[in-house]
Amino acid sequence: MSRELDYNSLDVFRKPEWPWRLIRRFAFAFDAEHMHEMAVSLLKFRSLLVTGDLSSDTLSRDSVFKKNILGLSFPNPVGLSAGFDVDGECLPALQLLGFGFIEVGGITEQPQSGNPKPRVFRLPEDGAIINRLNFYNKGAENLKKNLSRLREQNRLFVPIGVNLGKSSSSDINQVPAEYRRIFEHVADVADYVTINVSCPNTEGLRKYQTASSLGALLDILCNYNESLTKRVPLFLKLGPDLSNEEAIACADIALDYRLAGLVISNTTTKRNGLSTNVDYGLGGLSGQPLFERSTQLLRCIAKDYHQKLILIGSGGIMNGANALAKLHAGADLLQVYTGFVYGGPSFVKHLLRYLRQYYFSDADLLNHKLVLD
Repeated sequence: MSRELDYNSLDVFRKPEWPWRLIRRFAFAFDAEHMHEMAVSLLKFRSLLVTGDLSSDTLSRDSVFKKNILGLSFPNPVGLSAGFDVDGECLPALQLLGFGFIEVGGITEQPQSGNPKPRVFRLPEDGAIINRLNFYNKGAENLKKNLSRLREQNRLFVPIGVNLGKSSSSDINQVPAEYRRIFEHVADVADYVTINVSCPNTEGLRKYQTASSLGALLDILCNYNESLTKRVPLFLKLGPDLSNEEAIACADIALDYRLAGLVISNTTTKRNGLSTNVDYGLGGLSGQPLFERSTQLLRCIAKDYHQKLILIGSGGIMNGANALAKLHAGADLLQVYTGFVYGGPSFVKHLLRYLRQYYFSDADLLNHKLVLD
């Protein structure tokens, strides 16, 4: 692009604006999971009062951002990753924060409590989070009820995805059958479904990122999807710890099975280059340290699969420049989580302001003439 980019502007991780600066300092003095639960409770209460969407003259509903993909209308490309509103309890309030789509889950067939606490840790020096939650949720039937109610009340205005997860009590070889049963529960209430085979907190799950096991899983899910009156777009979520060659092999299989796209990427088990000296043990690392590898993997896959698969760029989006880099690497849509935790309620607006200035105002990029370097 011709204009020089300021890669530190709107960095709400390093320089949060008032009053979020004060709120974050207070919140970060307490246990991470406890504060997350408080935030969800507040958003659930706020959701009770929400009956409509943002008006069309707000930034996050500006028509310049709108994308029609897979028969779905995305008011903007910035989505919320799975793991925040696991059970779909505060979607109306989250929509008002400007998200263009929201993914709930990971959801398992039956309710489960996840791993023992403490299991969520902030690394403020690194702009990161480590979690080993392991799919704590209230089960597929509960999620279906929540989404059905909101749809009946006409209170969902952005696409809602559902992330599938493995139960702790199930055998790893039963994942294909288990995922199909969850899919059956949510197929008629989800706008798209993400097949999560890359969660590092679930023992053995990542074996489904290998060619033989992934094919067996997709055989069952795609056969069921083909039987539906209306097929549900299916995404495959890959982990950043795959080699480029392994990820490309998964992309090949996804294309063979006519999946809608890929989410790149999940959290990492690696701890390279962290400033934080505390060893928090096992768990998936998200946030700033994940940005470089997840973007590299996205760019690698986009070279051959851009416009063949829809690519959702996720991992380490902490500011507008990070979001822009993901789009330049080939992402069609974006997902955030840790950046939202650090950046607060205005985070989506920060990203969109930056993208509106440096991305969507460029005529070549509006015509999707991306340079995947």
